[in-house]
Amino acid sequence: MNTSPKLCLLLLLASACVTQKEYDELAADLAAARDALTSSREEVKDLSIALEENRTELAILNDRIAELEQALAVAEARASDAETQLAEVLKDRSNLAASVEEMQQALAELKRQRMQAEARAAVYRAVLSKFKDMIDNGKLKIKVVDGRMVLQLQTDILFPSGSAKLSDEGKLVISEVGKLLSEIAGRRFQVEGHTDNVPINTKTYPSNWELASARAINVVKTMVEAGMPSERVSAAAFAETRPTATNQTEEGRAANRRIEIVLVPDLSDLPGAEEIEKLFKSAPASS
Repeated sequence: MNTSPKLCLLLLLASACVTQKEYDELAADLAAARDALTSSREEVKDLSIALEENRTELAILNDRIAELEQALAVAEARASDAETQLAEVLKDRSNLAASVEEMQQALAELKRQRMQAEARAAVYRAVLSKFKDMIDNGKLKIKVVDGRMVLQLQTDILFPSGSAKLSDEGKLVISEVGKLLSEIAGRRFQVEGHTDNVPINTKTYPSNWELASARAINVVKTMVEAGMPSERVSAAAFAETRPTATNQTEEGRAANRRIEIVLVPDLSDLPGAEEIEKLFKSAPASS
């Protein structure tokens, strides 16, 4: 059986002989205690609700922080990729600039070589033009050997057999050749003497070497007399070492007995000539 708090208090007061005033004070204290307890319970409830809400909000914030951290990681990765791509672009641009410069240098070099080739071709055309009549008359031939323009004259119309003395007709031909070649400014020429393989053994010409060299020298002298500056012409002998035809036939041997006047190439026009010249200039002098 349940007894109410008020009845218990009355019984307590009755048994303890408590006065009405004391009773009222105790009753008031009890009511205040109840109100405080109720208020405390409400506060506890409110705090519990607030705590739960804070927990929910904290979880939401944690999730948001995780999302932001993930987004930041993605952004950093993209930034790293962008930096890599930028570096590649800068590298490609640098390589492209270098390639363009190299291409421009190559084009400039090709242009220079083309101009030199055109200049050489102009000289060759001038020679052909000057000697057209002599070519048509069969007095000489012009050909290109090893990249050099060569004027070829058969010695049978220039010299008596076994001799290095120019015939009258030979002097006229060589004088005409020398005069025309002297008009080609800035070019040098080499006169080369060639023989067949038939041996010669005389007091004046112990071998074909002496005969070939003597013939070349006499041609040079005649060219100089015709107006060719002596510093622009030289003589060389090859005897029978460079045949142009077989020596097994009379026709072949006749073709091998020849004087060749070579247009000496200007080595400064050759590709890489400047680099070769610099190389020799930078080489240490021998002691």
